[in-house]
Amino acid sequence: MSKVIHNPLLAAVNENSSTSAEFVIEPMHAGYGNTLGNSLRRVLLSSVRGGAIVAFRVEGATHEFTTLAGVKEDVVDIMLNLKKVRVRVHTDEPVELRLEKKGGGVVTAADIKTNADVEVVNPEQVIATIDDPKTSVLMDIVVEAGRGYQTIEDSSVKRLHSDMIALDAVYSPVLRVRYKVDNTRVGQETNLDKLILTIDTDGTVSPRDAFEEAAAILVNQYTALAGATTVEAAAPLGHSESNESSELNTPIEDLNLSARTANALVNNEIRTVHDLVSLSDQDLRELKGFGSKALDEVKDKLAELEL
Repeated sequence: MSKVIHNPLLAAVNENSSTSAEFVIEPMHAGYGNTLGNSLRRVLLSSVRGGAIVAFRVEGATHEFTTLAGVKEDVVDIMLNLKKVRVRVHTDEPVELRLEKKGGGVVTAADIKTNADVEVVNPEQVIATIDDPKTSVLMDIVVEAGRGYQTIEDSSVKRLHSDMIALDAVYSPVLRVRYKVDNTRVGQETNLDKLILTIDTDGTVSPRDAFEEAAAILVNQYTALAGATTVEAAAPLGHSESNESSELNTPIEDLNLSARTANALVNNEIRTVHDLVSLSDQDLRELKGFGSKALDEVKDKLAELEL
């Protein structure tokens, strides 16, 4: 290993879908692929912020071991279905929501009346089935943000109302993380690692946001332990820090893009190559006035610049 520990580079982000992406990190010193891969995987699975239903109350049921007249599922089945509802929560406080369904048919997560603090990501999730057209289901639901796993005992202690049925909660929005380490080289340096990290989420957070949050959590943890000690941070192997910085600071107007594409980027406050490469394909698609042709043009230009 050289005297200086070079920083890795996020070489590519391959988006398989809105909920799955592959992150290619290289080059790294020998052994650092497993070091970073394992730590990122553990934090991604355990510590990324998410939301979950932690308690509920359904009219006509005093406890979970009972049935509801005119409803196919018993309360235990309804509990299991509620745990499958994925929510995006924009507040640190518990939020109480109401679900009301009248007449026969399927009760889904779309029947939950949300507000500005909560979004339901999988509205198609079935919660119950009403067999009797004269029956109605009225339910109060408590949603909360958190990290990791909360036991049913903890949920019981934190209940907003004592007559609510508590649920254990899996807050983590990351469903699966896989990583593998391959060999790579830069010039005469042949004993280097390439880390390929694949992240699948439940849709409440994007893979890129989950990846960046996990990395930020690790940075905070290690910074707290480092004290006043610092280590020289060197540019990635094979990348000149000054040249790379110069390229990233290049104005959008100097990329020789079509006038329509350049104007769309500038109008959305994207003024340099650095601003551009920090956005995912999905972020670019959501820009006002930015279409698929503009996206293809930008991707071709970044490939040409090897960014």
